[in-house]
Amino acid sequence: MNKRALAILLRTRMRPNHQPNSSLSPLTLNQQNGVNRTLPNSNGSHFPSNDGGTGSYKSSGSADKERDFDLVRESMHSAISMNKTEVLDAVLDDFSEGYFSLSTEKRRKLLVILAKGYDLNRTQVRELIKQYLGLEFPDGDESLSSGLDSEGVLSAFYRVERNLRKALQPTYEVLFERLNTHPGGLKCLSILRADILSMLEQENVPSVRALDFYLKEKLITWLSPAALELHQITWDDPASLLEKIVAYEAVHPINNLLDLKRRLGIGRRCFAYLHPAVPGEPLIFIEVALLKGVAQTIQEVLWDDPPIPESEATCALFYSISSSQPGLAGINLGKFLIKRVITLVKRDMPHVTTFATLSPIPGYMQWLLAKLASQSILSEVDKFSQSTTGGSNSTFQENLLEPDEERLLMNCPNIPAGKNGMEIMLKLLTSNSFEWTKSSEFILALKPPLMRLCARYLLQEKKRGKALDSVANFHLQNGAMIERINWMADQSEKGLRQSGGIMVNYVYRVEHIEEYAQAYFSTGHINASCDVYRYIMFLQALAQESVKALVN
Repeated sequence: MNKRALAILLRTRMRPNHQPNSSLSPLTLNQQNGVNRTLPNSNGSHFPSNDGGTGSYKSSGSADKERDFDLVRESMHSAISMNKTEVLDAVLDDFSEGYFSLSTEKRRKLLVILAKGYDLNRTQVRELIKQYLGLEFPDGDESLSSGLDSEGVLSAFYRVERNLRKALQPTYEVLFERLNTHPGGLKCLSILRADILSMLEQENVPSVRALDFYLKEKLITWLSPAALELHQITWDDPASLLEKIVAYEAVHPINNLLDLKRRLGIGRRCFAYLHPAVPGEPLIFIEVALLKGVAQTIQEVLWDDPPIPESEATCALFYSISSSQPGLAGINLGKFLIKRVITLVKRDMPHVTTFATLSPIPGYMQWLLAKLASQSILSEVDKFSQSTTGGSNSTFQENLLEPDEERLLMNCPNIPAGKNGMEIMLKLLTSNSFEWTKSSEFILALKPPLMRLCARYLLQEKKRGKALDSVANFHLQNGAMIERINWMADQSEKGLRQSGGIMVNYVYRVEHIEEYAQAYFSTGHINASCDVYRYIMFLQALAQESVKALVN
């Protein structure tokens, strides 16, 4: 083993072995592994943390000993109020180190003080609004078209509007702006926002939520694609950078150095967004496999050997995208990264014409199990209602299984006890040992309903008019379409637990990306292949027949 390999191995082993509650890349966007802990974001994405599961983050250069809270609070106030530029850097350093040294509880206390004590002056805002409403607007359009005279008439409006814009800026903006231009400040802001998100997960504090919104908008501006550097990760990169790729891989954990080298070798690519203010650390990175066709299982991507010659590849498959910064949750860097990579691959490899993903469906099993459990409860309630009142309360009842599907499942040998097919299906899918995957009869019986219901979940289950599944929402809003649903594509424990082993191919058709993205944004329309829609066509026909029966 060479020195580079040894350094990567040792450093990675020295990192805390976190037990995640969920992890996501925008491709998988809600995955679990034994390396990263993640925080959920607003578009379905999750990001790994480095805090050992506490929701609190430590700077590598921070002191081990916790500082006095009042001193840290005082340094924060100085960082906001001080005007002496020659000592400002030292004050910002002092605040950052002091903040990193605080316990989770004291950090949250400080964030509440920042959110409430350095908010905007609403009394001033109200006075300025009264002034603005009291101004007399000129009658007609003639005064506005008379050159200098119109400027004089509107000068009072301009003055109050300028003052109002300034008054609507909270005082804590000063801290954000100063940290952004301070060495290491962007990383500090990312950690600070990660703490804010962790706090909001447990308690909805309106002032802290406003703080988060304001900081998020600032970060979106500062992290525009023009400010980011697209870098191809190779085996020749510094060991410190490769170690971060291993540590922050949030979709398919990198098992060993041979696995890492394979992902950076022939037929594979890894691209990252870097920022000058956070040197040597990828903000987000994507892994690409160059294949002859769109892969249907993750085994084809990770384990099949050897890779094909790159000159024979026709498909660039995005199989993992991960972020190293929990504080950037909700900032869609993945969208820009995917588009940049598509452009780059098209330029360097004209023979690659298909751009697709192989993505998990992280919310599918959670949704399905909840549906099965609720239907079981409704069935019991309906039976009780019939026995006591003679009536039926079946408004919300739904048999998730078609008659043929239920019949096939009920005829399987060694089925668990259950009153109906849905109850049996629920027991099979909630088995910790996934016994159903070891029986060819169960696999045959469960495939039709699981695939059909998966198509329904992806295409029809919505939240605020958009796809309920976070990964689906991410790709659809970026302009992809749902191409294919793949049975037993990820047979790992994680894959079976999250989606019954099913994965999905999203395809980015370059000529339709903007069209599909706009249709999804404006109406929630989901573009999908005929094969995917075919799974739910029967359900739609059945629903139409039910409506006709009710009308008649």
